[in-house]
This record gives sequence, C-alpha cells and structure tokens, in this order.
Amino acid sequence: MPENNSTQKTGSIVCVGLGMVLGSHIAPLSRQFIEQADVVFMSVTDPLTEAWVEKMNPNCHSLQRFYADGKDRRKSYAEMVDAIMAQVELGKKVVAAFYGHPGVFAWAPHKLIQLAKEKGYHGHMEPGISAEDCLYSDMGIDPGRNGAVHVEASQFMLYERKVDNTAYLILWQLGFVGDLSMSKYQTDSAYRLLLQQLLIEYFPAKHKVAIYESPTLPTETARIDWFFLDELSKVHVEHYSTLIIPPCEVKKIDLFMQHKMNQLSRNQ
Repeated sequence: MPENNSTQKTGSIVCVGLGMVLGSHIAPLSRQFIEQADVVFMSVTDPLTEAWVEKMNPNCHSLQRFYADGKDRRKSYAEMVDAIMAQVELGKKVVAAFYGHPGVFAWAPHKLIQLAKEKGYHGHMEPGISAEDCLYSDMGIDPGRNGAVHVEASQFMLYERKVDNTAYLILWQLGFVGDLSMSKYQTDSAYRLLLQQLLIEYFPAKHKVAIYESPTLPTETARIDWFFLDELSKVHVEHYSTLIIPPCEVKKIDLFMQHKMNQLSRNQ
C-alpha cells in the first residue's frame, strides 16, 4: 500500500546494508543516510566495524547487547525492533545498519519497516552487498547457467522439499543447523550428520561439496574448502558457514515443452 505523505508522522527508519568487507562494500547513499541520521543502531559482528560506523556518526548504539548465550534469538530480534521503534516514535531520523544486505537472513529490518509504515512513519531499505553476492564472485558461480536454490539449512531439514540436483543447492547458516530452539550459536556434529544423511538421499555420498565463508576484512580471503558429502559431519564450521552443493546431474531437455516453444516461435 502506498504511503500517504500528507498524514505521515515525523520520524523515520531506514535499514541500510554495510556489505560484507569492512569499508569496501557500502553504497554512497547508505553512507549518506548514516551520516545524516539523528541516531544509528548497528548490527555488526566485530569491534572494527562498529568503530568504522561510529566514525560516520558518533551517536551509534550496538544491537549486540540484545544477544545472550541460551537466549532465544527471536526474543532478541523483537527487543531490537522495540528499541529502534522507540526512537522513531520520538520523531527522530533513525538508521539501522546491518552487515551484508539488511533484507537477507534478517528478520528485524523487515519488521521495522512494516511497523513504521503501519504506524504512519516513513520506512525503507537500502541494499548492501551480501554473502551471496560474494559467493558468486569468489567461487565463480553463474546462477544463470544451472540455477541455484538457496535455503536456510535448518529449514531444509525441517520441511518437505523436492530437490533439483541439476542446480546448485546452497544451504545457509550451517553452524547452527538443526537448532529449533533458536537459542544456540553452534550445533555439534550430530546435527550435521543428520543433514548429511538427508542430503545423501539426493546426492551421491562421494559428491564434492564445499564450505564457503565470505571475508569481512580487506586483508582476508574467502574460505572455500572442498570435501566429499559423506565427510560433512567431520568438517569444522562456523555459525556463518555456507554449504555449496554443485549439481550432480546434467539438465535434460523436456522435448514436449521444447516442441511447444518452437511452435510459438514459428507462429510469430
């Protein structure tokens, strides 16, 4: 539903992406929003990035304080939204800065914008370079060639799916795969073994797969470790690790559909 500018309240929220690599990926418009904000909230994973954002705007507040060991992340996200919306409702120009892309694997930014619009405030999102963007570059994958299906790893395990093994299967947040409590920041090898057994129903046990981790500093390089699928439970992972499963079968042409497409082309 379009925003009604004539009745829009003072106060706004803009969720911006900082990109993955410190200082290298932020868009000029996102930087401008941070610099001109009355207050900035930031969700980043290291002190260096926090210090970098604070140089753009000294009135910064870290969202990391809402996390705690054993605490349900859904509660943490809800508390973040409440803290940020409180500033919006005071009539301030608020920016929430998230590493990577603010709309990818991030519940709070979408909820913030939804709530702001429902309450009559301006809210929108500015994109950032995500781990997915880095993955395509670092691993030399063109999703237009074979296709790529992206799924959060725990969701892949929990829900029934039809797996297309002629396309890349990319499973995110491998480090806490299988945690339905949303309170762990690392799950052990037993969870990955369960995922491994599920994947072997669709891919050969000796199919080559990879762990990918995007660099976050200009001095770092991407982690790309190849191994056999049946070794997944033994491989070291971080909570931000991504599992890349290349196609194991060649695409087959649907001859009936090909015929129909050719007919259309001849008739035009």
